[in-house]
Amino acid sequence: MAASFFTLIIFLLASPPVYGWRPWPPSSTTNTSHYPFSDSKKYEGSSDFVKLRYHMGPVLTSNITIHIIWYGTWNPTQKKIIRDFVNSLSDTSVPHPSISGWWRTVQLYTDQTGANISKSVVLGEEKNDRLYSHGKSLTRLSLQGVIKSAITASTRPLPINPRSGLYLLLTADDVYVQDFCTSVCGFHYFTFPSLVGYTLPYAWVGNSGKLCPGYCAYPFAMPAYVGPAERKAMKSPNGDVGVDGMISVIAHEMAEVATNPLANAWYAGEDPTFPVEIADLCEGIYGTGGGGSYTGQLLDARDGATYNMNGIRRRFLVQWVWSHVLSYCTGPNALDH
Repeated sequence: MAASFFTLIIFLLASPPVYGWRPWPPSSTTNTSHYPFSDSKKYEGSSDFVKLRYHMGPVLTSNITIHIIWYGTWNPTQKKIIRDFVNSLSDTSVPHPSISGWWRTVQLYTDQTGANISKSVVLGEEKNDRLYSHGKSLTRLSLQGVIKSAITASTRPLPINPRSGLYLLLTADDVYVQDFCTSVCGFHYFTFPSLVGYTLPYAWVGNSGKLCPGYCAYPFAMPAYVGPAERKAMKSPNGDVGVDGMISVIAHEMAEVATNPLANAWYAGEDPTFPVEIADLCEGIYGTGGGGSYTGQLLDARDGATYNMNGIRRRFLVQWVWSHVLSYCTGPNALDH
């Protein structure tokens, strides 16, 4: 019994979440050896280097409900920005180029029956964890503990929905998560039944506003290693560098949860523990011509803010995703649309 328990613990510690993401720019110390591609994959037309395959696992074909866990201190304005983004995913009344237009590329992916990813994405019930129930320094496994606390709470627990629920765990700007600000800004995976009681697809994204905006909120903040001549940051569209930076990371992880919720559906590469997924393939690309250190052609608001897509009552900057139909990165603001 003791030996089997020890084996289980080793397995859990050795099982990494689907590889995390940062918006760009890569530092000179970034290890990209897990990518089976050359740097050419970062350019919007680089189809020859990409071998994205379907591995027969499930995708989120049922109507998707996003359950947000607000970990730590969040002000109402910050919550409103993120809620408006989630609600924009299915709102087709928003002017072009829209967030719902971006989600249509994600919808093109299917499961083995030919069923497409759901076009319906709605905001479900939310849970506040204002008292930092698991502290201000979290490991990857303790994030699952936060989710368990949210679904087993004595008052207003989150509903348990393994089939079409997506649990979005957002940590406040004074919370450190394992590998945050050094190699990841967010990641997705699924909960272990041995820890949580259920297999639930989830994503974690941190607010980098205080800890590392130059790392996770680019291009609204510049990393320290960027030279003085290149240090002018873009103005964020909603006036909050940390939260505006989170939006693209949230979008990135949501697209990948939808297309690869259990790490056995759509990804490139041979190792499912280090997959290259549909948003990884378009890292740092936000507009036509993007790639490398260039974001691509973006839009400028009257107040000088930079964005590329319209949402409900707001504008957002969201990275593109890979279209397996077109075999290149695309977004609703592409100039050839």
